[in-house]
Amino acid sequence: MLAWLFDFIKHCTTNSSFQERMFKTMDEPVCLISSDSEGRLCVMKKAKEILDGITQPVIVVSVVGLYRTGKSYLMNRLAGKQTGFALGSTIESKTKGIWMWCVPHPIKTGHTLVLLDTEGLGDVHKGDEKHDTWIFCLAVLLSSTLVYNSLGVIDNNALEKLHFVTELTENIQVKAQRGADDDDSAEFMRVFPSFIWSVRDFTLKLEKEGKAITADEYLESALALKAGSSSSIEKFNLPRRCLRHFFAERRCFVFPRPAGDDDLARMEELSETDLRPQFLQRAQEFCSYVFSSAKPKTLTGGRMLIGSALCSLAEVYVEAIRSGRIPCLENAVVSLAQIQNERAVEQGLQVYQSQVFESVCFPLDPSVLSDIHRKAETAAIDAFISISFNDTEQKAQLKLMEEIQTVYQELCGQNREECSNVCKLELTQVFTPLEEAVNDGSFMHPGGYTEYRDKLQSCTNEYRARTHKQMMSEEVLHEYLREKDQFVNNILLADQRLTEAEQYKEVERLKKEVLEQKNKSLEEMKQFQEQTLQDQKRTYEQHVTQLLERMEKESARAKEDNERVLDAKLREQRILMEEGFKERAAQMNVEIESLKGEMKNDDESKRSTLGMVVDGVGIAASLFLPGIIPKAAGIAVSYLSRFLDRKK
Repeated sequence: MLAWLFDFIKHCTTNSSFQERMFKTMDEPVCLISSDSEGRLCVMKKAKEILDGITQPVIVVSVVGLYRTGKSYLMNRLAGKQTGFALGSTIESKTKGIWMWCVPHPIKTGHTLVLLDTEGLGDVHKGDEKHDTWIFCLAVLLSSTLVYNSLGVIDNNALEKLHFVTELTENIQVKAQRGADDDDSAEFMRVFPSFIWSVRDFTLKLEKEGKAITADEYLESALALKAGSSSSIEKFNLPRRCLRHFFAERRCFVFPRPAGDDDLARMEELSETDLRPQFLQRAQEFCSYVFSSAKPKTLTGGRMLIGSALCSLAEVYVEAIRSGRIPCLENAVVSLAQIQNERAVEQGLQVYQSQVFESVCFPLDPSVLSDIHRKAETAAIDAFISISFNDTEQKAQLKLMEEIQTVYQELCGQNREECSNVCKLELTQVFTPLEEAVNDGSFMHPGGYTEYRDKLQSCTNEYRARTHKQMMSEEVLHEYLREKDQFVNNILLADQRLTEAEQYKEVERLKKEVLEQKNKSLEEMKQFQEQTLQDQKRTYEQHVTQLLERMEKESARAKEDNERVLDAKLREQRILMEEGFKERAAQMNVEIESLKGEMKNDDESKRSTLGMVVDGVGIAASLFLPGIIPKAAGIAVSYLSRFLDRKK
């Protein structure tokens, strides 16, 4: 048995397997980020274990806002539950840190909805505004949709309370190195979540200048800037400008009071019949919008996150905060890539080993073993692709390819050995009576050679009949006959019935038979080598196909992000013109043209980039897949052309 099988069995008995750690529906929320005994933020172990088990893309919805504004109720509605996240009924904030609830997405199959309920901001008993700032920043950094919850109306007072948004550039970096004049607003827009302002206990009519307006129009009206340059006007404009600059997608939902004052203190106990119909209608509209519009969490380049990646991202950001550094998106991507890609290789290999271990029972026909390998490798690549992140140079994927090939070659070697053992056993059973007769001298008499030759042919035919479907059959027979060659010569020379000419003729015939047997053995080995080459070619094709498909998806998401940012910039420019900020609107032309140029360059460089990637994979893979060298270029061109044709 191979050493890796023992290691694998040991691993299975001491650790939960990849399949066993798959995400299970949570019955209640758990704390994701809390404070340790020294007051520093930390990621909680139980939440990490849950996220590590989620191999699906995650759609992360966070809610932030002042304490006692009903944030937790909205999260419970999104989870499809009446209770779960704590609903405080006193002036004390109930939620501490950031709590997490992972549920299957109700309408997007294959996705997990991760709900994050944050500690209420502005709790006077806490007395730590920096803590509030970090909670807000983490909610922004981790979510794909951010819900800001407030009471009453959206006015200047409400916007001033959202001062955390004005501090985002001070507490979050997009790039590790940036120039003094760099405008990062487009970069922030690419990676920041969509923004929903949820206004609770709203009592006004949605009207402006006597005309009905939507909640979204109400929000945009509240974000209008004032002309002027005084300090008071700048203070007025700052939070509005930040919301417009950082969040490309903005929506607003206004909710009437859900029930009477006496009932608000026991919201968890109220059934839907106890709540006001208009509130229920708004809540349904809110949930429907989030379910249909909230997107998977992605980072730069359209790289989508699964649960384990979200967990690693949270740890990277929290560690930066604990160390007194500013969380940096660029650095986070680098750290996350290292963590996730190591994990992806490990779990991809584990999936492969698990499947072949369950299916392999030696000896096997090489084509059967090849089929087992193909299925296990496909599953391993799928597992790898789902976990890996930003493997730009395909180093992790190549490592997995090499690891799998090492295991497969060991399997092939053991299979050949087992097949050889089976053939040797059959050969022993068939040829033992003949060997005993030879040892007894039964053929050492005139005419004995002819008897021996006929008996040898009979045994050979019987052996081949028994092993005709077994790999290594001819190789084992060839080695046996070569070893017994001297016996044949001795019997031939001892047969005085044969003339010298007949003996010479028989010697020549024996030489011909030996050569034919050797050729049969070589043909057997050639078939095995051809199977190996086919396996290596298929391995290369599978990895290249999966690589291109992943790049295609990431490219599409990156393009979508760029178009979203460009649309937001064009909309902002139009609004600035309408508000009378013509100079600022004109200045935005530089940003807009720069974005358009980036998008155009991305399209033009796609073919060369993909070609370089595929060539790079082929060259690197040649170190452990020598069989693909003569064909690699053709495979690369074929698959690359197919990929690019789909993009047209």
